[in-house]
Amino acid sequence: CLTLKCDGLLANGYTSFWNDCISSGLRGCMLVELALRGRVQLEACGVRRKSLLARKLEVSWTATHRYLFVFARYNCQNKEEFLFSHLAIYIELAHFFYPLQRLVKKVQDSVLEKWVNDPHRMDKRVLSLILLAHSSDVLENAFAPLQDEQYDLGMKRVHTLLELEPEKESTKPNANELMWAVVAAFTK
Repeated sequence: CLTLKCDGLLANGYTSFWNDCISSGLRGCMLVELALRGRVQLEACGVRRKSLLARKLEVSWTATHRYLFVFARYNCQNKEEFLFSHLAIYIELAHFFYPLQRLVKKVQDSVLEKWVNDPHRMDKRVLSLILLAHSSDVLENAFAPLQDEQYDLGMKRVHTLLELEPEKESTKPNANELMWAVVAAFTK
């Protein structure tokens, strides 16, 4: 189950430079990024349609073959745990060097000047970032510099996105099921 995988990473002692909400939000973004790159996906739902959170995460080892030499070198027994823990550390360290202001501006613009009023026409990375930033309690910080009217409009549009039903959205054409599963896990 996706929720157990995310919780397991936190419970197994992999610490964060920030609080657990931000750390788990970064892990959610990481899963979405891997999904959008085609490296992970949800298992097929079969004849009886399972809910998003009841389906297992599948890792495409051929797509991540560059990590295999690391597994062999360290003789790691749980490849998925190893991969996610090291990617989490990489993402958290890279965050210090990423131009945060540019990211904040992109999030602000996506709900203000570049608002498209259709989540399936939005950039999937930005959409995921908005929803996961909200669940990590950092979205309001990104909107703090805005004028009152912009802030209110931005938050109103974010709440519109938060009202979406991930199960329903995941069945629409060109939707990424794993992205919506991550959103479901964080917004339930």
